[in-house]
Amino acid sequence: MDSLDLEVLTRARDWLHAGHRVMLATVVRTWGSSPRPPGALLALRDDGRAVGSVSGGCIEDDLIHRLRRDGLPRDAHTVSYGVTADEARRFGLPCGGTLQLVLEPLADAGALDDLLARLARNELATRRLDLATGRATLHAGHADQGLHFDGHTLISVFGPRYRLLLIGAGQLSSALARIASALDFAVTVCDPREEYSEEWNVPGTVLTRDMPDDVVIAMRPDARTAVIALTHDPKLDDLALMEALKSPAFYVAALGSRHNNDARRERLKEFDLSEAQIERLHGPAGLYIGSRTPAEIAVSIAAELVAMKNGAAADSLLNVRDAKAALDIAADTLSSCAVTPT
Repeated sequence: MDSLDLEVLTRARDWLHAGHRVMLATVVRTWGSSPRPPGALLALRDDGRAVGSVSGGCIEDDLIHRLRRDGLPRDAHTVSYGVTADEARRFGLPCGGTLQLVLEPLADAGALDDLLARLARNELATRRLDLATGRATLHAGHADQGLHFDGHTLISVFGPRYRLLLIGAGQLSSALARIASALDFAVTVCDPREEYSEEWNVPGTVLTRDMPDDVVIAMRPDARTAVIALTHDPKLDDLALMEALKSPAFYVAALGSRHNNDARRERLKEFDLSEAQIERLHGPAGLYIGSRTPAEIAVSIAAELVAMKNGAAADSLLNVRDAKAALDIAADTLSSCAVTPT
């Protein structure tokens, strides 16, 4: 889950323990463009203090105004913003944007204690809210669940942050780790080579010098995990990729040219992998943006990482492999059509 939303739950719990009344606002539906996705949270305290975000700021201001005018609501209910063009302008929503919130008065600090304890244990949890009764219950969650709202029941999914394992501690890994950390991934970097690992200095990341395939096995990748091989060394990359491709990891990728990745796919066929598992490999990693420098390549890979995390349709993306193949075809076509001067 987003670290901002974790902060919302933590602050809401602390406010309740301090004797305040608290309202939790959850984005449950969006239409068109919207500043925050379903599941985004905002907590409002009875004195008007707020933490979290459901928009660019205007909707938060309106909710605080309502709270100061009417007090916190007694019952859970929904509210929508941006239904009309005038509201869209008033509340700063993008053109055509509409969002629906569930506003829920919180009363039980112990329930949030339980939820936060589960998150501290890296467990996935679902919170089921019955709007008619205001009763919320916690249940075990699983990685393929998402927020669900049918107008009567809100099921929110909370869990540990998305994880990213980078194989290699070089310059590109450093740039990518910084971007991924900003995107709220929990980043682990694996490199048994002392000449690289000794120089690693990216704050907020975990460095391990164990062999990459052992690290993948120990991490037990799930549907909230990505693994990217960046060393160009088959002894380090291939075995790690083999383990990652057999796992439910949502994104498994490798750096390198198309030729090198074709050779890598041939090597992977020698292991206990199916064709379908090998096809899951994104190589060369990244979306095509004409990147050349390590920082630009990191942006390219991060863009594909986020696209896969968010379930972007594969046919709407232009990856490096397909883009360069298309450029080669175009160059060959131009070459064959060229007229030799006489």
